[in-house]
Amino acid sequence: MTLPLSVLDLATVGKEESVGDGLRASVALAQRAEQLGYQRVWYAEHHNMSAIASSATSVLIAHVAANTESIRLGSGGVMLPNHSPLVIAEQFGTLAELHPGRIDLGLGRAPGTDQNTLRALRRDPSAAEYFPQDVQELQGYLGERSLVPGVKATPGKGTNVPLYILGSSLFGAKLAAALGLPYGFASHFAPDALQQAVAAYRAEFQPSEQLTEPYVIAGVNVIAADTTEEAEQDNQVVKRQRLRLLAGRGRTFTDAEADVVLDSPQGKPIMDMVRYSGVGTADQAAEYVEWFGKHADADELIVAHQSPTLEKRLHSAELLAKATGMTA
Repeated sequence: MTLPLSVLDLATVGKEESVGDGLRASVALAQRAEQLGYQRVWYAEHHNMSAIASSATSVLIAHVAANTESIRLGSGGVMLPNHSPLVIAEQFGTLAELHPGRIDLGLGRAPGTDQNTLRALRRDPSAAEYFPQDVQELQGYLGERSLVPGVKATPGKGTNVPLYILGSSLFGAKLAAALGLPYGFASHFAPDALQQAVAAYRAEFQPSEQLTEPYVIAGVNVIAADTTEEAEQDNQVVKRQRLRLLAGRGRTFTDAEADVVLDSPQGKPIMDMVRYSGVGTADQAAEYVEWFGKHADADELIVAHQSPTLEKRLHSAELLAKATGMTA
C-alpha cells in the first residue's frame, strides 16, 4: 500500500456505554493509531446525536493531543457556519500553540445537525451561503494578514494551521481548487459524487501559499476481523445501528425488524451510504482499500473503522495496518 492511511473517529457511544466511555475510547484509538503509523486522526462535529460524542470538536482534540505524542489531530470537520471564524481561529490557534505541527483544521459547510438544533446553536440558517468568505476570513486570522481591520486572533495569528475543505459535492471541490487547499471527500457516507468532484478539483486547482499541487483525502469504511464471517456479522450490527440512528424516529427496531428494513427498498439509502466499505479479513480489507484509493484518485485515505466495539475497532486498525505494510 503506497497511500498514507489516517483514521476518522466518529467518537461513537455504544448502546451500553456512557459518553465518558466513548471519549475514553477515542483516546485509546488515537494512541493505537499513533503506534501503528497512521498519518492523522480526525473528529467530526455533530450535534444532538446521542451516539456521537464529538460535538465539542476542539475540546476533544485537545484532550486526545494531551494523551498522545506525535500523531496529527484535527477536525473532519468543523462545520464553519455554526461558528464565527474568529472563535475557530482562537480555538485551533490555541491547539497549535500547545501542540505545534500536529493540528489540522478541516472545514465543512453543512450544519451537522437538524433544523431545530441549528436554531438552538443560535446560527442563521443562511450562514452557509457565506462559507467561502468565512474560510478566507479564518485563513487570514491564522496567518499574518487579518482581513478584518484591527482584529487579530490571539492565539491564532501566525500559527498557519493548515486548512482542508471537506465536502460531498462539486461545491466544496471547486472551492478547495479555487483557494488552493487540500480537499477531503466524505465518501464514507455520501459516495455519489466522489469521482466527479475529485476530477473537478484536480482540473481546476490553483496553487497557493499552503499547497502547490492538488491533494485529495477520501473517506472509506473498514471492518477487518480474523474471519470473513466475523467481519460480515460486525458489519450487519453496524448497519442496524445506523438504521436506528438515522431512521428510527423514536422507534425501536429488534434485530430481525432492522434486517427486514435493510433488505427492503426503504433500507436502500442506508446501504448506499456505506457503499465504499472494505469488510473481511486483513488481506481482504487491504485489497479493498488499495482498490478504493485508485478508484477515488486519492493521495490519502481516511479510514472509519466501523466495528461495533472499541476492542474490535482497535483490532481492525491493527489488521489493516499490518496488511498494508504500515507496521510489522
